[in-house]
Amino acid sequence: MGIGSILVEKGLISEPQLSEALAEQRRTGERLDRALVRLGLVGSGDLLAAIGQQLSLPVVDLGGLEVEDEILRMLPPKLVFRQRCVPIGREHGVLRVATCDPFELGAIDELQMFTGMSIELALADERDLAKFIRQHYGVAGDTLDALGAGDTPTAAAVSAAESDEAEQAHEASVVKLVNDLLVEAIRERATDVHIEPYEHMLAIRYRIDGVLSQAGVPPTVNRFRNAIVSRLKIMSNLNIAEKRKPQDGRITLRQRGEEYDLRLSIIPMLHGEGVVLRILSKSAVLMGLEELGMPQPILVRWDDLIRRPHGILLVTGPTGSGKSTTLYASLRRIVSDEVKAITVEDPVEYHVDGVNQIQVNHQVGLDFASGLRAILRHDPDIIMIGEIRDRETADAAVQASLTGHLVFSTLHTNDAAGATTRLLDMGVEPFLVASSVEGIMAQRLLRRICVHCRRLHEAQPHELPPEMRDEPGLVLQEGAGCRECRGTGYRGRFGVYELLRMTERTREMVMERANASQLAVAAQADGELNLLRDAALEKVREGVTTVAEAMRATKG
Repeated sequence: MGIGSILVEKGLISEPQLSEALAEQRRTGERLDRALVRLGLVGSGDLLAAIGQQLSLPVVDLGGLEVEDEILRMLPPKLVFRQRCVPIGREHGVLRVATCDPFELGAIDELQMFTGMSIELALADERDLAKFIRQHYGVAGDTLDALGAGDTPTAAAVSAAESDEAEQAHEASVVKLVNDLLVEAIRERATDVHIEPYEHMLAIRYRIDGVLSQAGVPPTVNRFRNAIVSRLKIMSNLNIAEKRKPQDGRITLRQRGEEYDLRLSIIPMLHGEGVVLRILSKSAVLMGLEELGMPQPILVRWDDLIRRPHGILLVTGPTGSGKSTTLYASLRRIVSDEVKAITVEDPVEYHVDGVNQIQVNHQVGLDFASGLRAILRHDPDIIMIGEIRDRETADAAVQASLTGHLVFSTLHTNDAAGATTRLLDMGVEPFLVASSVEGIMAQRLLRRICVHCRRLHEAQPHELPPEMRDEPGLVLQEGAGCRECRGTGYRGRFGVYELLRMTERTREMVMERANASQLAVAAQADGELNLLRDAALEKVREGVTTVAEAMRATKG
């Protein structure tokens, strides 16, 4: 009896659902059980239990299983990755192996021939199995095994590898190794990949939900550090012979039907070249402000600002806080056939339909300031400057706003009120700042509690900030940690926002060079400023994030 018939017999799916999955299977060529799970017609746990019951095989939870190194070494990484199975126990000449595909009889024969032992199968969830393999055999462990990295390289071998980097970077195994690292980063929802050379090791880390964690690559990857960097240079059309100065490039990668832009930065370091890849999903630019987490009261006020005919609108926050995504979402909200929008960016992160985008090129003297001056001759209605970094750019932005243009830009400040003092520090005259700046948005990204392992949390008074200690009936949430969130208790992020709209009083205070604290107090009194800290704690009350996360991302 086929798996489809088993699931129908057990009442887990209906005949029409089976027909739908069979049609999908014929279209994609994938296995029926995988099509059923992908279409959401049956849960992976129910499917696994049904297969196990039909084939009389036990189901194991690899998440909490401890396996001795001696048993793990009984199968080479190459075989483990190819057959998608792992050894989990041995007793009386029988090797117990966990697999997610018990229908592949050829795998059992190969395992028996290799080990000379009888094979006893157990079923495991496919995602659990993939995570177990990465954890114990490393990301791309099979490729490194094929490259011979399992052997300790001699000094001569390392020297030969270094002298022949270009040829090695084109080898199929090195190509697969780099692709495996990038695909794994995308699968884990990483926003950045850090490749860091040290004297005796190569560290590879992924930034997931704003926090760095080890990629789980075997130590033997160190032998191919130069080949990995050379391969990335080739992919981004950079000079592989240049190792003395920084280089920047771009890679386009397609994975699971979605296109990703990878921004590559290479810097010479003490023990080799350090690499950071920023991963940009092209679908992220399609997100609206509501999807980013902007609450309705702030959205209404922000909408009023972005539809004004002229002035400067600033979005502030540290690197990686989502400033560019907010600006792109705002542009998409107002750009139409009647409006011409031009941006000057360094680099252009996302491509937006209906928007003319200019890439900064310092080698030919095209920076933010010169690009902005050129833009004004193209009769734009809306201008976006990637970042105001110096007085020249700030002056050009002010002049553009005063001549009837709406100017969007970003600044690196901790809060909204600090943006005006930052412009004054750059040397912009107070009366120009007061007359041109219309609104300032400060934002942060907070990690969201994992929906798969969320639970109630009874917070102790010392865990709470002072403003929450006296709230009656306060019920908080936390993440226990599970497979879906990699044991962190968080999965995904959302934005929290602080919006300051300029009033007559705050404009006068800018003219008098008032500091950020005085400006914030006045704006709050006028009802034109909500604080980041309050926005973050409101999300804690709603059960979206934790107190610890809110306190980490915002200041008191």
